[in-house]
Amino acid sequence: MDFSLSEDQQALRAAVERLCARFPDEYWLERDIKGGFPDDFHAAFAEAGFLGVAMPEAYGGSGLGITEAAIMMEAIAASGAGMSGASAIHLNIFGLNPVVVKGSDEQKARMLPPLIAGREKACFGVTEPDAGLDTLKIKTRAERQGDVYVVTGQKIWTSTAQVADKILLLARTTPVSEVKRRTDGLSLFYTSLDRAHVEVREIAKMGRKAVDSNQVFFDRLPVPAADLIGEEGKGFDIILHGLNPERILIAAEAIGLGRAALKRASTYAKERRVFDRAIGQNQAIQHPLAVAWAELEAAELMMLKAATLYDRDEPCGPHANAAKYLAAEAGYRACETAVMTLGGMGYAREFHVERYLREAWIPRLAPVSAQLILSYIAEKVLGLPKSY
Repeated sequence: MDFSLSEDQQALRAAVERLCARFPDEYWLERDIKGGFPDDFHAAFAEAGFLGVAMPEAYGGSGLGITEAAIMMEAIAASGAGMSGASAIHLNIFGLNPVVVKGSDEQKARMLPPLIAGREKACFGVTEPDAGLDTLKIKTRAERQGDVYVVTGQKIWTSTAQVADKILLLARTTPVSEVKRRTDGLSLFYTSLDRAHVEVREIAKMGRKAVDSNQVFFDRLPVPAADLIGEEGKGFDIILHGLNPERILIAAEAIGLGRAALKRASTYAKERRVFDRAIGQNQAIQHPLAVAWAELEAAELMMLKAATLYDRDEPCGPHANAAKYLAAEAGYRACETAVMTLGGMGYAREFHVERYLREAWIPRLAPVSAQLILSYIAEKVLGLPKSY
């Protein structure tokens, strides 16, 4: 069993690292302070052909797997771009997988190339204020009126909606009272985010200021019936095709973020001298950093296993969820350890690790909580009674 990267995968990682080197820590520090979507970073990845890394070649993508996508996202985060850089292109990698799997040939030809080429940006509209992680309880309605659906409702924590041209939108087309299965009655659309019918309000948040998070309000948004992905009422089943890849990529990003923090902390520990010796000579500094390295390595193995299973079209739900859980925790602990290693300087923006620590909360909280992951594994793997 070989866990090393192939020559092609190593070449991919090296190419991503070279591109990221054009956007140093100072770039991301400025974005963290001033905000504003990193359009030049997004454009650079589009020009290099990386936005379609896991999309079909027939539509301008590279036709590679989620494993290669995860390698790329880990490298982006590890470069110091962290979650800000990763989130700027995150949706491109997995978001339209439901279109790839369930979309018609016409839809794929119309929807995929502009996203891959970077001409369009997309956001993901699923979560709602009252439903939270209970997706089956969403209330946003899409009512069929001839050749269009009219959408009314609200979404929250919709990333990149300030700059998005399109939205992958999950809405209810049949009332809960009229469906036979709880998972029925939801439909998935990929459509234009028409600002005449959509209001986007940015949410001020703890970190990742470069990539906006929003409340989105729909006031009779007309959606062409041609933008319905798959069968009406089967949107929940369709959207599942994007969930496992998302968990795998979030895991990769958390690992990369942790490695960025670990690199900075180790460098500082070698250079910082107190009582006439480098602080890295002290075991109280060495041991937590060594533990952080070991935890990140272990999380990466689970992430690569989940990605490999997905690319082989084998069941990977428990592994994808476990990878997200382990990587999020390992990444957070590495960032926390980095701040503690730098001491007072760890609290200073110019040393970057405080930014990493704030961003490390994102993989812990989204897109699914640690508690739901553990409950899922307990039920699906260990055979314990469903708890929610």
